Amino acid sequence: MSPTRARSARKKEAATPAKPARPFIAHRLAPPHELLSEEETLRVLEELETVPERLPKILSSDPGLQTDPKFQAARDAGESFVGRLVRIRRPSATAGEAVAYRLVIASAGGS
Repeated sequence: MSPTRARSARKKEAATPAKPARPFIAHRLAPPHELLSEEETLRVLEELETVPERLPKILSSDPGLQTDPKFQAARDAGESFVGRLVRIRRPSATAGEAVAYRLVIASAGGS
C-alpha cells in the first residue's frame, strides 16, 4: 500500500464513530431468570428450610440475569441485589417445569 493510501485509510478509521453497545437479546435456549424481592427471598428460604449460604451462587454480572426486566430496572436504579435470590424456570420432560434458585453474589466489577 502506498503512503497516500495508508494516510487516507487512517483518516477514514478516525472519522468513523464508535459503534454503540449492542442491546442484550436473550437466546431462545436461555431459561428465564426472575429476580425475587427481599420479601420473596425470605419466604422462599423459609419454604426451603435452608440458609442462603447453602444455595448455588450466581454472579451479579451473569448474562442470564439480563433476561429479567426487574433486574434491569434495579440495576438502572442503583439498587443492590446481592444476597437476593433468582428463580430459574426450565422446561422438564418429567416434571413439566423445573424451578431452581440461585443466590446473587457480587461480581468482580462490584455490582
